[in-house]
Amino acid sequence: MKRHEAREKALQTLFQIDGTELTISEASEHVMGEAVEKDNFYELLVEGTHANMAAIDEKLKGHLENWSLERLPKVERTILRMAVFELAFMEDAPASVVMNEAIELSKTFGDDKSSRFVNGVLSKFTDELAN
Repeated sequence: MKRHEAREKALQTLFQIDGTELTISEASEHVMGEAVEKDNFYELLVEGTHANMAAIDEKLKGHLENWSLERLPKVERTILRMAVFELAFMEDAPASVVMNEAIELSKTFGDDKSSRFVNGVLSKFTDELAN
């Protein structure tokens, strides 16, 4: 599985978990089906984002102007959480690639304004990381 597809599947899995009683394995089974081969990058994204949710949310809160995390649409919140996980917790994740992937996911799964919003929040976040 290519990384873009792994990100799409991870987004779908994390989206299902957000605000439900589903476990990672239940949501993963819904998204991946009976996939014979596990994908390490997919599993790292899902498990890492889920395990570090509190820290990720704290990092995000400082970059949301006039928004609370709870008010964000679920798609954008999930995309931002995954991107912040990659940027803050994965050492081999180039910021430009992570941002481009997050923007593409928001174009595919969000509405017309999603990509601009995700770009704005992640730009602030990456600027802070660079300083």
